[in-house]
Amino acid sequence: MKNVYFIGIGGIGMSAIARYYKFKGFDVAGYDRTPSELTAQLEKEGISVHYEDRPDLIPSDVNETLIVYTPAVPADLGEMVKASEGGYALLKRSRTLGEIARGQRCLAVAGTHGKTTTSTLTAHIFTETGEGCSAFLGGISRNYGTNLLMSKTPTVVAEADEFDRSFLQLFPEIAVITAVDPDHLDIYGDYEHVVEAFRAFASQVSGTVIAKKGTPIRPEDTKATLLTYHYIDPGADFYAIGPKPDQCGYFHYDLKWPGGILKDIKVGAPGWVNAENSVAAAAIALTYGLDPEAVKAAIGTFQGVKRRLEVHVNTPGISYIDDYAHHPAELESAITSIREIFPGRRLTAIFQPHLYTRTRDFAPEFAAALSKVDKLILLDIYPAREEPIPGVTSEMIFKDVTAPEKVLIKKEELMELLAEEPVDVLATFGAGNIDRYIEPITKLLESRI
Repeated sequence: MKNVYFIGIGGIGMSAIARYYKFKGFDVAGYDRTPSELTAQLEKEGISVHYEDRPDLIPSDVNETLIVYTPAVPADLGEMVKASEGGYALLKRSRTLGEIARGQRCLAVAGTHGKTTTSTLTAHIFTETGEGCSAFLGGISRNYGTNLLMSKTPTVVAEADEFDRSFLQLFPEIAVITAVDPDHLDIYGDYEHVVEAFRAFASQVSGTVIAKKGTPIRPEDTKATLLTYHYIDPGADFYAIGPKPDQCGYFHYDLKWPGGILKDIKVGAPGWVNAENSVAAAAIALTYGLDPEAVKAAIGTFQGVKRRLEVHVNTPGISYIDDYAHHPAELESAITSIREIFPGRRLTAIFQPHLYTRTRDFAPEFAAALSKVDKLILLDIYPAREEPIPGVTSEMIFKDVTAPEKVLIKKEELMELLAEEPVDVLATFGAGNIDRYIEPITKLLESRI
């Protein structure tokens, strides 16, 4: 192979693999439906990206071309039809990642939420301590400005995605499982099948599974050693002792682990949810055998992940924070973390629901989480890969929200509304295209300072 062509190259997981093959010297190009900051960056790095369905742009050298695709792309897309019927070597993104990780020491982070921050922090610890790793991340590291790290060390950190059972292509030496919540029910059908998939993932781990205490992962589910972690539960093998935020929301704690107590950890990214994720990342690093003091120092220099509790404006009178949260449990964690970072202040939240199926399946849970803010600005649903479902709209969430103030608008009306909106603490949430509003919102609020 000399060409690697990506159908859906702008996805966060796809772009990391595209960067990997570019780094390895292949000719890399691809298609995505819409331009984004990420695709613009890929183009700057010398990867050709186009935004129209153009089968003619797929390399004609069938025997020298690998085509990688994401299951989010419709099967009737012209490029997918040509790839499927044209005799090309064709691999799903998850299978490609599995092939890259094969033969290396794979450290994987799975979970319905928390996996991006945990895997990014794990990769940072290995990089910062000098051990080194390659890493395929589901977000853009703020320390490195990318979702791909490369190293000569034969250790790879991978975010193990449960969507479409993708993580079953990985066979890790050490794996963390952060959460097993109902999600992607359009794929799994019901929660029992979600649990079944996570147990199957655990069965593929060769060394140690580190599951968050309370998840339905049992010793009989894996041939590996099963350990547990938790934020504060002393019944876990790894947990934080006395976690407390400083005045800027950065948490300090002592870590209890099977090797003793690691004192005076400071987490370099604010919020209790980052403190919890740091326990999981430390558990991987310490189980691997890294020096505890070096692990502690690395946690302190972690800057977080873009769109994960990312602070864009922070003054005593106006603050703005953005988060990728798109599942009720993620929203609950993000909102409570923001409340601790900015205690006593008025919180206005903008939420863009992601997927019709997720809205249908979790509308009451979304409403309960969003009721914890002072004012909700709810947008219409971002469909992503889905066609509309009759009767499924943002109104399903909106009607049950009990926040003191709430408004339901289309995203095109957002900036006009915010122009007149008094803001103390503002948060944007969602996995759709709400990220396109981060820059204009930031500029608007900075103009008021």
